[in-house]
Amino acid sequence: GNSSSQCSLHQLSHIENIKQQTAREDIHFVRFEATDLHGVSRSKTIPTRLFQDKVIHGISMPRNYLELTLSPKDNEVDHITAANFNSDILLIPDLSTFRILPWSEKTARVICDSCTVVGNPLPTSPRHVAKVQLNQLQSFGFSLRSAFTYEFSIYGIPEIINSKIISFPAATLLNNHDQPFFQQLINGMYHIGVDIESFSSSSGPGQMEISFQPEFGINAADGAFTFRTGIKEVAKQHGYIASFYTETGFYNSGILTHSLWDVNTKKNLFWGGPGIHEVSDIGKKWLSGLLLHSAALSCLMAPGASCRKRYSKDTKDSKQIVYATWGCNDNSCAYNVKFHGGKGIQIENKLGSATANPYLVLAATVAAGLDGLRRGLNLNDDQGGTPGLQSMKPSPIPLKLEDALVALEEDKCIRNALGEPFIRYFIAMKQFELETEEMDTERNKFLEYFI
Repeated sequence: GNSSSQCSLHQLSHIENIKQQTAREDIHFVRFEATDLHGVSRSKTIPTRLFQDKVIHGISMPRNYLELTLSPKDNEVDHITAANFNSDILLIPDLSTFRILPWSEKTARVICDSCTVVGNPLPTSPRHVAKVQLNQLQSFGFSLRSAFTYEFSIYGIPEIINSKIISFPAATLLNNHDQPFFQQLINGMYHIGVDIESFSSSSGPGQMEISFQPEFGINAADGAFTFRTGIKEVAKQHGYIASFYTETGFYNSGILTHSLWDVNTKKNLFWGGPGIHEVSDIGKKWLSGLLLHSAALSCLMAPGASCRKRYSKDTKDSKQIVYATWGCNDNSCAYNVKFHGGKGIQIENKLGSATANPYLVLAATVAAGLDGLRRGLNLNDDQGGTPGLQSMKPSPIPLKLEDALVALEEDKCIRNALGEPFIRYFIAMKQFELETEEMDTERNKFLEYFI
């Protein structure tokens, strides 16, 4: 009926190509994956013979599967009505993300957008929120080129002793005996289009750092999402657990390195010009937007109570706020402008922890930077500033998640950009997590396994 008429010739030829590929490579199953609020993959798997039908009509899933690790009691989460929660949604695949998974038996996957049953994008979907922001950028003639860098921890499979679970960090992970794990991971990722630039061990026990090659648009977040799921699957096959979770006393960072490009001339707009070692005026306006909205951004980028402890790691006194700073080639700043490394000029957004959802990190960064461009904000630099540009005050970031949620609620610009339904939902979910956190140490162990 109606939905099959929406299926364009272009889509049909795309489906046909995929069907031929699955036949050639003897693929029996396709996993339809979508991100939940945490950036964790939720999926349904179908036999390949049903692929065309499911692409056209979508796959239905109860909405609360995507909502949280725990379905909150309806009366405990304000603004979210029971009807919303108890309805079905549709997973509508983005065919350009179809990949055969090298580490999974006869299985391919496709990333989906979550939609209402009539096919409208779900306003609380993190991938949708990111795509809206990227489209906004596009309408100004810009595109974002970005790459994530993550720290994560690799543990040996927990051993159960006296019914208490203890994880032993695989401190000697990089000895030769474990090279097959990383080789399989990196080759497999490259095979499905996630281009890893480098990996190394990091400061904590069993802690690794991994950087990706920059990608344009949504591909950077899709790649991070794919990696986060894929490394867990490969680790499990090698007897490890991989976790991006940040708990008290142990921090996994998540950095978004990005630059703004002109869609037509394909030039990096942060570049000041030949021989100029400072960020362009456009770059300064973008940076000022990031600084101005840092408090709201910090919620989306350091979304757990334990993620935020790092903000105050350099301060001795027990302050309630820290100030967002920027610098050039200064790794202590929240926003670090880099000129080196052969990629042209880039800004590192270092507010985030690896726990954050990559789609939300991308969306929030674009929303804030774009506001800086629109309003012609000016950095408080020593040159006295350009006439006619508003001057910037340092932006305070609350250390406590509950205070940061208030800042997010009060930030009209970010609220409008990411959409009222999304912001209401995000704040309600985080407040629910905070209220139940004390009682819920079980959940936190559980999160460590999935995030």
